[in-house]
Amino acid sequence: QVQLVESGGGLVQAGGSLRLSCAASGRTFSSYAMGWFRQAPGKEREIVAAISRSGSNTYYADSVKGRFTISRDNAKNTVILQMNSLKPEDTAVYYCAADRSWDDSVDQSSYNYDYWGQGTQVTVSS
Repeated sequence: QVQLVESGGGLVQAGGSLRLSCAASGRTFSSYAMGWFRQAPGKEREIVAAISRSGSNTYYADSVKGRFTISRDNAKNTVILQMNSLKPEDTAVYYCAADRSWDDSVDQSSYNYDYWGQGTQVTVSS
């Protein structure tokens, strides 16, 4: 069982930055690939970024490439999403998710993620 708690959301102006953190419980954090997803009102949940168990492999949605960076610290059981150059279309609830992984790959599909946080709201004003 893994419990995930996100923090760091808020209101920011376009062009600004936010740093989302996800704290995971348990002693097997390094066995999980991690992902950040988001869901805007009236839209389906979509992947933002993902990182493999070791942190060696990452994935970014095209819409955030070059602006967002995902990282993890397995010693501290945390995964970070650094968001720069934010745009109004980044407004959404952001979710952290954990995928029990048997190799060092990343997974883009939300269906493969086993545990989810409660979400944190990110609002970007124009």
